[in-house]
Amino acid sequence: MENRLLGGSGLKVPVLSLGTGTFGGSNEFFKGFGQADLAQATRMVDLCLDAGVTMFDSADVYSGGVAEELLGKALAGRRNRALISTKATFRFGKGPNDTGSSRHHLIDAVHGALRRLGTDYIDLFQLHGFDALTPVEEVLSTLDGFVREGKVRYLGCSNFSGWHLMKSLAVADARNLTRYVAHQAYYSLVGREFEWELMPLGLDQRVGTVAWSPLGWGRLTGKIRRGLPLPEVSRLQNKATADGGPQVPDELLFRVVDALDEVAKETGKTVPQVALNWVASRPGVSTVIMGARDEKQLAQNLESIGWSLTEAQRAKLDAASKVPMTYPYWHQAQFVERNPFPVR
Repeated sequence: MENRLLGGSGLKVPVLSLGTGTFGGSNEFFKGFGQADLAQATRMVDLCLDAGVTMFDSADVYSGGVAEELLGKALAGRRNRALISTKATFRFGKGPNDTGSSRHHLIDAVHGALRRLGTDYIDLFQLHGFDALTPVEEVLSTLDGFVREGKVRYLGCSNFSGWHLMKSLAVADARNLTRYVAHQAYYSLVGREFEWELMPLGLDQRVGTVAWSPLGWGRLTGKIRRGLPLPEVSRLQNKATADGGPQVPDELLFRVVDALDEVAKETGKTVPQVALNWVASRPGVSTVIMGARDEKQLAQNLESIGWSLTEAQRAKLDAASKVPMTYPYWHQAQFVERNPFPVR
């Protein structure tokens, strides 16, 4: 398994990580992802560790904390072999302070995650979203305290816009606080807006990309085809799950699937393997979070790395997935002489 540095830190992470959104399935939204019980979760963790996939990503809101609990139990007795990444910020309780990134909520969130995971430290703790109501200084000083106490080893954020991330980094630098070294962001062949600002920002500021939903919210599994009904087992069959994820125009989806089919035939790989490989090869990507409903799907996803697409194959996928840019990005793209696209 290839390992890469996580942004500007000295921490090495595997190019593939396992997302635990499929663990538990204890509420309507996460039922669409999967409903792995402890035995299934443990089996998937076993397969990952054997393959060198040592990083596991979770969040407090994944099935209301059940995913973290199952991950902690699955890693019992071998915590030292794994890197645990988890997130908090979204509502986790009914009280007025049970949401956001205030000092009050983050203290409760980190202690709750440690308890559910059955560990005394979190390798990578990320804010699940930006809290515009809490001063950035309060957020970062609280997070810095966790690092100094040894409860958290590295900090990251998720789903930030460019100015959210840059303001946070500037405040951290000005006040000598721990910086974010990771940005967990949606990035796939049917969702490339990440490239317009967040990718060059991450490269410039040495913030590693942790790519989530690289298969476009279950659309690039190879089971969705033009003119055919959705497969019976798909997160897109669950309205709550489908509506809560990225929306993709059918024209774009099927254009990308056609290109993936061609490259899959050329490489002897599957559609999802090609789609995952493409994301892993992009500039600034430290690790790609793969999901799996079961052991079979996980085994297939593990075969998505260890080989390379040709430049012609990458170009074919790039062209099929290209969409019109919004302002100011379409204007900036015309100034390639001084504003080039990031290189691999």
